[in-house]
Amino acid sequence: MTSTFSIRPARTSDVAAIKRLVAPLAEQRILMAKETVAYYESLQEFRIAESSDGEVIGCGALHVMWEDLAEVRTLAAADEWRGRGVGHVLVQRLIEDARELGVSRVFCLTFEVDFFKRHGFEVMADQTAVDPEVYSELLRSHDEGVAEFLDLARVKPNTLGNTRMIKKL
Repeated sequence: MTSTFSIRPARTSDVAAIKRLVAPLAEQRILMAKETVAYYESLQEFRIAESSDGEVIGCGALHVMWEDLAEVRTLAAADEWRGRGVGHVLVQRLIEDARELGVSRVFCLTFEVDFFKRHGFEVMADQTAVDPEVYSELLRSHDEGVAEFLDLARVKPNTLGNTRMIKKL
């Protein structure tokens, strides 16, 4: 196995690989599995880590929630590539993407607190990350990740044990 990899935008042909990366983490309740159509609908949010021999070895997405707020989602690396910098480089790229989009805060909902702390994220001290007017606008979203961010009761079973973290850019 080679030890080099690169990061690129996701393509439609990557959806099956994204699902394969997410599946074991979804079984462990670390990530939420999604319907295939949801991956296609959000494909332009994804970055892919690809080994030098063309294998998809990691993925991550940046989902914009509001003018100044985005979420790192679906961050995963293949088992044999964990601990080799794949997640680190993906997070760096997603943060760079957020800056290019004009986002000033990046949020995540994670079990991997230490990993995200190493990337400048802090545990959210309170749940008032958005003002009441924005909160009421976000309530109109059909996106489950937005509901998780807002800590809505209907998604509580999905978020048990997760930590809300945020990074100011």
